[in-house]
Amino acid sequence: MKQDIAVFFKGVAMGAANVIPGVSGGTIALITGIYERLINAIKSCDLTAIKLFFTGQFKQFWQHVDARFLSVVLLGVAASIVSLAKLFEFLLAHHERYTMAFFFGLILLSLYYVAKRISRWQLSVYLSLLIGSAVAIGIAMLAPATENASFFYVFLCGVIAISSMILPGLSGSFVLIIMGNYALVLGAISSANLSILVPLALGCAVGLVAFSHFISWVFKHFENQTLALMTGFVLGSLVVIWPWKTAIMQTVQRANKPPKEVVASYEWFVPSLANTETLLCLLLMILGAGAIWLMEFTAKKDPTT
Repeated sequence: MKQDIAVFFKGVAMGAANVIPGVSGGTIALITGIYERLINAIKSCDLTAIKLFFTGQFKQFWQHVDARFLSVVLLGVAASIVSLAKLFEFLLAHHERYTMAFFFGLILLSLYYVAKRISRWQLSVYLSLLIGSAVAIGIAMLAPATENASFFYVFLCGVIAISSMILPGLSGSFVLIIMGNYALVLGAISSANLSILVPLALGCAVGLVAFSHFISWVFKHFENQTLALMTGFVLGSLVVIWPWKTAIMQTVQRANKPPKEVVASYEWFVPSLANTETLLCLLLMILGAGAIWLMEFTAKKDPTT
């Protein structure tokens, strides 16, 4: 029961993180130590699981897919979406810079704890770290592509978006903006346009299953390099979480709904230390770092981490 409570609150943190630009649920899963188990549980939703379910072997099915763990995580995510996430939406709308400062400090110190899990630093590990950082920074600075409604491209959007959602440091919605189909997907959801939703759903399904198998495999065979790559993703995502930036907005049209403004890219700047706002942001960064230190301290004896 104690383990379930810990996993539940990690799910809560994952759900809340999806509201923060540049912070993904995968980042929180990695920080809190449940990422590999989560990926393996998703990977287990395979043909064997389907066979066990439809042949009435429900106990074996439950154990095969680690359903207790998955259900507790998803319950936490759902609880967060209807409660805590609303608070973060308010904070982002009215106190964005302070909110981002807190998460910047939290993510920055979390990098230390994730990197500590790397047992051996060698050339391939350093290269993985650099590649992960470069990819995340590159995605943040890319100009959005033009909209493309072809079946294959929408399918590809589904594959890449769902893969990025389970990768630490990468935002699925931001990836859709970069690929040019964010507005297309929003419109398809509001108008139930199956010509877009079907290939998107197929891409998400294929991407989730295939990518979870791939991540599980590389974790098993190249654990240090994989951890370094993911550390790089999170490190690179700090450019999006950096509090002192100006968002460049893009208006997207939605079927039967008012237009919506979304972030297309950013312009960064260095703050002045001579004002109170900057000092308060620095204090919030320290508090964010303190929160992740407290989480790590209390989780030392937690067998789920």
